[in-house]
Amino acid sequence: MKKKIALLLTMAMSLSLLAGCGGKEDKGSVYYLNFKPEADAAWQELAKTYTEQTGVEVKVVTAASGTYTETLTAEMGKSSAPTLFQCGNAQGLETWGDYCLDLRNTPFYNEMTTDEFNLKGENGEVLAVGYCYEAFGLITNTELLAKAGYTLADITDFASLKAVVEDITARSAELGFSAFTSAGLDGSSSWRFSGHLANMPLYYEFRDDNVTSQPATITGAYLDYYKNIWDLYINNATCAPSELAAKTGDEAEAEFGNGQAVFYQNGTWEYTNLTTTFGMNPDNLAMIPIYCGVDGEAASALCCGTENCWAVNKKASEADVQATLDFMKWVVSSDEGTTMMAEQFGPIPFNSAKESENVFFTDANQYIADGNYVVTWAFNHTPNVDAWRATVVSALLQYSANGGSWDDVETAFVKGWESQYAAEHN
Repeated sequence: MKKKIALLLTMAMSLSLLAGCGGKEDKGSVYYLNFKPEADAAWQELAKTYTEQTGVEVKVVTAASGTYTETLTAEMGKSSAPTLFQCGNAQGLETWGDYCLDLRNTPFYNEMTTDEFNLKGENGEVLAVGYCYEAFGLITNTELLAKAGYTLADITDFASLKAVVEDITARSAELGFSAFTSAGLDGSSSWRFSGHLANMPLYYEFRDDNVTSQPATITGAYLDYYKNIWDLYINNATCAPSELAAKTGDEAEAEFGNGQAVFYQNGTWEYTNLTTTFGMNPDNLAMIPIYCGVDGEAASALCCGTENCWAVNKKASEADVQATLDFMKWVVSSDEGTTMMAEQFGPIPFNSAKESENVFFTDANQYIADGNYVVTWAFNHTPNVDAWRATVVSALLQYSANGGSWDDVETAFVKGWESQYAAEHN
């Protein structure tokens, strides 16, 4: 009998030890599918730091530019799906809402300072949180602008922008630089124009019509202004319109970073690359609004908003969900995390946020402080966003490089919206 009791005790102790040894697995793990290629290195380093500090595995996979939707769809179909992913707009919620954990009442959510850019369910569930704010416009090399004989004060609307740009083009051989970087329509660059530049006609149309949710149709009332700025881009750039099909985002960035152009349409996220990779002096950088000729645009600010919204995969294991929430809280509250976020993303809406040295955010805030109206991100309402943008890019390419008609761009814009809305909702 004593031998049986001893054996049972030994077995119990063995099971206890096994449970203890298995405790490491109970920590769960994190798999973050990152949306921004330019921040990949920073995320990889931060994940490594967190794992070293906690023992929790954090895997960061970065989707190639312009392929996030396809990558997310493929990864979500795997047994080891992302536990943290991007759900940046209403369309994303329609697709992935059933996967999104309600983040209310979590320690991570309690770190937030505003609810303004969060995405919610029908009953007020917080399904995705805007973890940073961004702005885009015309990044300007003020040193080159001065060499051309101008200051930022000379540019207040489309007419004045056009006059400066065309003068620079007329003297480009003498000056040694162009007005604009290449408006490449390669997949790594085209989103700047089918998404961000397309925001200009969408914003003004939606403003006029009081549109606050995704419409089934659009009128294209402001597409002439889209044409204004697009023509200015492609006819006053570092390359001929016929070369746009192969021009990449990296090439445009390098053209600006190496002093080959005064203006470069992009966003606040470019600050680190321009100042670190290319060594540009922050004192020579500024961001001005995208002017296109709309009445009253002299009172406009930068295009501000976010598609950077985190969602937690509630279909992951309980341990992985908790590990993910813990990681998110650490990112927005630790010194390591908030430092990286400030450097890569600028202002973040969390209690422990650090101030950013990004001068583009300074410009964005100054326009608002001066009473200018913010051009909000109307493109977040785009139906079947990748398919719609692809059609617009194709039409832009035909128009710009192959002598096509602007009517085809308008058709792709307006009729394409209607057909993609129908495809998305049927």
